[in-house]
Amino acid sequence: MDYDVLILGGGIIGCSVAYELSKYNLNIAVIEKDYDIADDISLINTEIVYDGSECEDKFLSTIEHKGNSMLDEITSKFNVPFKRVGSIKIANENKAIDIIEGIYKRAKERNINDIYLMDKNDVKDIEPNISLDFKKAVYSPNIGVIAPYDLAIAYAEVAFDNGATFRLEEEVTDIKKIVNGFKVTTNKNKFSCRVVVNTIPGEYNTLDSDIKSNGQKESDVHYLILNDRSKPFSNSIITAVSDEGDMIKYIPAAGNESLIAINKKGTLKFNDAVRLAKKVVPSIDKDAVNSIYHEKSRNNLVIIDDNENYNGYIRVCGDHYATVTMTPAIASMICETIVSNLTCSKNKNFIDKRREFYKFKDMSDEERNEVIAIDKKYGKITCLCNLISEGEIVDSIRRPLGARTVEGVKRRTGATFGSCHGAHCISKIIYILARELNKKPTDIVEDSKNSKVLASRIKEF
Repeated sequence: MDYDVLILGGGIIGCSVAYELSKYNLNIAVIEKDYDIADDISLINTEIVYDGSECEDKFLSTIEHKGNSMLDEITSKFNVPFKRVGSIKIANENKAIDIIEGIYKRAKERNINDIYLMDKNDVKDIEPNISLDFKKAVYSPNIGVIAPYDLAIAYAEVAFDNGATFRLEEEVTDIKKIVNGFKVTTNKNKFSCRVVVNTIPGEYNTLDSDIKSNGQKESDVHYLILNDRSKPFSNSIITAVSDEGDMIKYIPAAGNESLIAINKKGTLKFNDAVRLAKKVVPSIDKDAVNSIYHEKSRNNLVIIDDNENYNGYIRVCGDHYATVTMTPAIASMICETIVSNLTCSKNKNFIDKRREFYKFKDMSDEERNEVIAIDKKYGKITCLCNLISEGEIVDSIRRPLGARTVEGVKRRTGATFGSCHGAHCISKIIYILARELNKKPTDIVEDSKNSKVLASRIKEF
């Protein structure tokens, strides 16, 4: 066998499974079709960590609640931005109040503690900035915000340092059952393995041909990313619920800027988005918005992991708005299943620590002087908006599973996400990438094979 376990897909779930399995003496590989890992995560590096109270499905709620409880230790260990800021959902209309009361009732039935049904006066004690008119609110201090891309990268880096192999730019074309294992075919290689963990199931292979659509629901989410000149409105997540079920959320920053998320079907003009945002943050105006972003939010995740009929093939199907919250619990469940069936021993040399890194923006002057004395590149600011140094960009390239694209550098460091949107630093990033990867600047790509940033040198043109 080439590998004990093959993990298909290098998204946040694939990376977390690789991390959990690297704690054992197993030969593990992750196959990812893209240039980089964790491309399934939104460019907005802020996600809500749910507690299970909002989820209608009881099984998914249980996984949410378990994942929520695991994130304190994981994020502390990996130095990933995570804050339990609490969530206040408010309602003023009859149907919206029913939704609020339903959330509270479900939480009590599922023994989710510290959930409170409140009126306006009670909320004022927690969040005095709320001047909105509402009748009922539900408050949960368990809910938080996290930087999901940082979490996925941390999972992958620790797994890599503990022996996991990451095979990038390989696309799975087929999976077949063979004696004592599986044969996985990619566009570049053929591998045999004892166990397959498939986080990208589809009907391209015989093993997944029975997967049927479960009527997945989608909704549109429009984000207004606020700039650093706008004053923080609240320390908590504030959500206004309407009779139609639409939600407008103020989300405090996990790492950088705060944002407002508007769940509303269809397209939304900028002026209309700002008008709706005022329902939660009355003081907001156009000048407070740094950029806008739109994505689809999905609410179904199906985990197929039948221990009674275990045959070495585990699938994680579907998508869900709380995937980041559930990831630690999902990875733990899959790892337990594999380890108990392969009867493998623990890796005594396992290092449960991420390599050190520095964020110039968050350092004191004394700390900055110390790191500049070690490496002068930390004294050269590349991204003026977010105070990101050349040393940080070089480190993001040289680290385990380092950046090889402009998008990879942007996601790892936060460069170009300031008010100038990369006008000042994008060319510097391209030339740093070219220097560190020993390539021509014209060979550097934005995110994928056919996305070169520079067409040619001016003289060549």
